[in-house]
Amino acid sequence: MSSEITLFVNPTAGRGRGAHAAQPAASALRAAGFSVRSVVGADGPDALARLRAAVREGTGAVIAVGGDGMVSLALQALAGTRVPLGVVAVGTGNDFARALGLPVREPARAGRLAARALKEGGIREIDLGRVGRDGGDTWYGTVLCSGFDSRVNDRGNRMRLPAGRFKYDLAMVAELAAFRPFPYRITLDDGPVIETEATLVAVGNGSSYGGGMRICADAVPDDGLFDVTVVGDCSRATLLKVFPQVYKGTHLSHPKVTVHRAAKVTLEAAGITAYADGEPLGPLPVTAECVPAALRVLV
Repeated sequence: MSSEITLFVNPTAGRGRGAHAAQPAASALRAAGFSVRSVVGADGPDALARLRAAVREGTGAVIAVGGDGMVSLALQALAGTRVPLGVVAVGTGNDFARALGLPVREPARAGRLAARALKEGGIREIDLGRVGRDGGDTWYGTVLCSGFDSRVNDRGNRMRLPAGRFKYDLAMVAELAAFRPFPYRITLDDGPVIETEATLVAVGNGSSYGGGMRICADAVPDDGLFDVTVVGDCSRATLLKVFPQVYKGTHLSHPKVTVHRAAKVTLEAAGITAYADGEPLGPLPVTAECVPAALRVLV
């Protein structure tokens, strides 16, 4: 393994925490004897191109400094390679780090953990979700969501004001006002098509999204299977009652919630956008496959 480590930095993560977090993480790695270089792109495509070049050149590891969006970008370069990923989680959601028990908003500690893992072989192989699109495969590590939650994302992304998470709270209120279940066609592992009315369908490799919302609470990222959470055709009142339970994962016992386990999932529904790791994938239909041991992670 090369002693040169690549810091993949999002300086805007967590309202500027990314820029400040890179230095203590780099200091911890250098103190452990590693050489550190930083990769910062002008935008997402530029950053990904630079990271792919670093992987081709033989970097010993990639440490993503930022939130789930930065991790998602790193996955596109690292999936299927032997280069391990470390995470300095300083973004807004940090669900990838939470799923693996990694430090959140503790950059110096996260840097020390990554250095120790590199020296002591603390590497865990985990599964990733893979969605094939016209532009090639997209990989994700946490949850692919669709339905009510993706509609909230759509609306929030269109809003210029207010800034931060508050606009998504407003978007949720607006979507609740227009709420209705959606007719889905769900196919699990090439089985028969399930036609159902659903509020949302989430395909989890990890357990949470949105900063700790445990929509797929029992998902395990290295068992070769997705947990597929289907919230059925509940009323607005029921949704308001069930949704807060997502933070504890207790919604899974509600009679309107069904959980399936599958290695391949196809979702079809009109007018619904799919999001994975919080990033837009595009309109349904999509097919997601769970790829075992697709990523090596420093833990």
